[in-house]
Amino acid sequence: MGIAGDLDYDQAPRLRQAVTALSLEPEQCLVLDLSGIRFCDSSGITALIVARNHAVAARADIALAAVPDNTIRILRIVGLDRVFTIHPDVGTATTHRPATGGP
Repeated sequence: MGIAGDLDYDQAPRLRQAVTALSLEPEQCLVLDLSGIRFCDSSGITALIVARNHAVAARADIALAAVPDNTIRILRIVGLDRVFTIHPDVGTATTHRPATGGP
């Protein structure tokens, strides 16, 4: 799923709505392509957490791909770089399978 523009108070509800409408299967990996993100605020971070919770509830995986530097910085500050699997691009994210026994 590609996300573009500002992931902020105005746009984050759209992401939450789109992700929670997805029917995920166990072991499936939801990849969020963040290459088009220009800005991400706390509402955007919350939307990413909602996406993760949705994946976890379905016993699926989630990965972030092509995360811009400014958003990576925010994820590191709040410790979410240790919660999300982060890949340099979508191709890597879709071919990589996380190790079993995750959180």
